[in-house]
Amino acid sequence: MNKEFLKKVFFRSLTGFLSLALAILLFFCIQRLDQLRQSFHWLLDVLTPFIYGGVMAYLLKTPCNFLEEKIRAVLPDKYVKRANVLSVVAVLVISVLVLYLLLSMVIPEMIESTIALAVAVPPKAEQMAQWVIDHLEGNEVLQNYVDNAFASMESWLYDWATTDLLPTMQGMMDGVVTTVSSVLTVVKNIVLGIIICIYLLLGRKTFAKHGKALIYAAFKPERAEALLKEFFFIDRTFVGFFGGKILDSAIVGLICYIFCMVMTVVAGFQNAVLISVIIGVTNVIPYFGPFIGAVPAALLILISSPRNCLIFLIFIIILQQFDGNVLGPKLLAGSVGLTGFWVLFAITLFQGLFGFVGILAGVPVFAVIYDLARRWIVAGLRKHGKTDVLQ
Repeated sequence: MNKEFLKKVFFRSLTGFLSLALAILLFFCIQRLDQLRQSFHWLLDVLTPFIYGGVMAYLLKTPCNFLEEKIRAVLPDKYVKRANVLSVVAVLVISVLVLYLLLSMVIPEMIESTIALAVAVPPKAEQMAQWVIDHLEGNEVLQNYVDNAFASMESWLYDWATTDLLPTMQGMMDGVVTTVSSVLTVVKNIVLGIIICIYLLLGRKTFAKHGKALIYAAFKPERAEALLKEFFFIDRTFVGFFGGKILDSAIVGLICYIFCMVMTVVAGFQNAVLISVIIGVTNVIPYFGPFIGAVPAALLILISSPRNCLIFLIFIIILQQFDGNVLGPKLLAGSVGLTGFWVLFAITLFQGLFGFVGILAGVPVFAVIYDLARRWIVAGLRKHGKTDVLQ
């Protein structure tokens, strides 16, 4: 009896001590929140190459597994062990070729568009000024208003140039060294990320085995099985979402390119490749992507022809309706299982928390949270015999 009593007292004391320790730790964290945030950013900067490499390896994992399976099927038995290395090499070569093809198509058109824009803006501005002069001729009241407006604008530009622009330019010159250093840091992180990505792809099966062994060592078999099942669901959700979204965006970009090529012949469209790449790449961003991509693409067309710009905007509206109601649901069916409201909620929430990364990853992350909550609610209703609420 004394033993049981002492055991009960010990566990109660331990619970109280741990609760007090957690409260003190929480108080310390709140008091040192700024220092903790700085330490977190420092750790994030240190781990940036590993984050880059992990993201790249995760995106390339599925095509790498697919190619390894195909390579194993055609290789002789004595060379089967090299299928993993060959699949990694093949995926990297294909990725570099795709990136090179995109850049080789886009960069010349970007340079051409920039030059065309620089050439087209002065005549357009002169035409607009002449149009204003023609319509104001003979109307002294309106002309006085315009003259006063131009005088005020000229004064504002002078004040802005002397008080704001010059100090800003000086600050920019002072920050050139910092900018160059930041660019070199990004390049270094990307190069290290590629190397880390290669290591992760080559050892992906070994890492998976080690992770599985760690889970079974830390938890009971039934809990370990449940955790592994949850990890498989998360992986399936992310792979399904990103794979489907990339395929969806590629199809949207291809449709846009076909339309632009037809309109090039019919109405003199320009920059078909650049516009199609903009529409396709921005379409990867859920919900807001079509609107983000349509703005710069429409401005490129507007410079040469307002009528063509209007035709393009009408086409984009039709294309996005087709993508949102037909193509997207077909390709993403079962990958997220969220309604439009929850997709918008997830993007808004995670964009506020994590910025651009939150926009890209918010939907699949929220889909996992939503599924966990749904299963927890269903289990609770079954426990209390209230499953009829769901009907």
